[in-house]
Amino acid sequence: MSDEIEVFTDENWEEEVMGSDKPVLVDFWAEWCAPCKAMLPDLEATARHYAGRVRVGKLNVEGNDSVPFRYGITAMPTLILLKGGKVVDQRVGKMSREQLSKFLDPHLA
Repeated sequence: MSDEIEVFTDENWEEEVMGSDKPVLVDFWAEWCAPCKAMLPDLEATARHYAGRVRVGKLNVEGNDSVPFRYGITAMPTLILLKGGKVVDQRVGKMSREQLSKFLDPHLA
């Protein structure tokens, strides 16, 4: 994983995500999820493009049960965008760079 992508866990969720002063894009993923792995380059490019405006991170659903349960995550990849600790948008499935931008841009105006 690159330096642009943060790693979120059950343990750091409250401080890193809920307490963030910037919007946070979270990719719920699993090691066995091929679409999750295929999406990583686009997620890294998105993190670079939105650096300073949006925090981008991943949460591995294996070994982190509490947060995925809280948000009803049942399929991977699932991406959620949080602002001020509240979910403002959510998508399930692999997304391209362009799709990620279309997902984020309306919430950053």
